[in-house]
Amino acid sequence: MLLSMLRPMEKFMINSVKVGQELGCRLADMGFTEGAEGFVIRCGGFGGPMHVRLNGYDLLIRREEAAKVEVKLLSEPKACCRHGRGHAHRGFSRVYNSYGHSHPRVPDQG
Repeated sequence: MLLSMLRPMEKFMINSVKVGQELGCRLADMGFTEGAEGFVIRCGGFGGPMHVRLNGYDLLIRREEAAKVEVKLLSEPKACCRHGRGHAHRGFSRVYNSYGHSHPRVPDQG
């Protein structure tokens, strides 16, 4: 499976990086090495870059470059309890006041 095929919140382990020498060295310097584990935080729309966390660092990688990184899927995102889809919660929830009106989203506590 290729890194470019993953969706947000999917964990992966890098199997191999199949790119040219200059790009391969740059990716290796950023931590894209065999056996490294990470997960996809978000994907840019319209073929934009992917935001991944690898070895504790947040990195953006072009889709064309991500298509040359072969990965093993370690876990899939859990389905949302409300919608049944595998999208990621961003750590926000709605808060309702005593009148039943919702406030703008606020970060979860704890």
